[in-house]
Amino acid sequence: MTDKRAVEHDAADATDAPETSATAGAAENAQLETVARERDDYYDRLLRKTAEFDNYRRRIERERREQGDQAVRDLLLELLLVIDDFDLALAVDPGGTPGAYRKGVELIHAKLEDLLRKYGVRPIEALGTQFDPNLHQAVAHEASPGHADGEVIQELRRGYMIGDRLLRPAMVKVAKA
Repeated sequence: MTDKRAVEHDAADATDAPETSATAGAAENAQLETVARERDDYYDRLLRKTAEFDNYRRRIERERREQGDQAVRDLLLELLLVIDDFDLALAVDPGGTPGAYRKGVELIHAKLEDLLRKYGVRPIEALGTQFDPNLHQAVAHEASPGHADGEVIQELRRGYMIGDRLLRPAMVKVAKA
């Protein structure tokens, strides 16, 4: 009897096994499909976010270029006003009033300096200072007993800063001991 029971028991196990493995297989397939859908969803999100970021980056670059272009246009329009003043000065015959003519040119020069100052450009004060290779460009050295070694004794061309950055170094003559 035990053999008969063992055989019946094994037969029952054999019939249960396909049901269990079929159920487990269906559950695994459902899980795989869920994971595959999630993967596809995440991949789709990644593609969308990447495209959004690329569009954002391009828009920011375009806006930055447009801002730079607008700043240049604004500056050039203001410079054109100074050119107009020079054109008027050149059209006038100084005749017997060279002092008045000089005064007009000085006013135009002051207007141009004001424009530069408005944009953060300021001249470098070089004369009488110690030579600084970060601000000055030495084009000549000259023995000068009345000055310290390395002192700027003549400014040949004015240098300019824009904010805290060097726009153009000052061309200078430096004293040599």
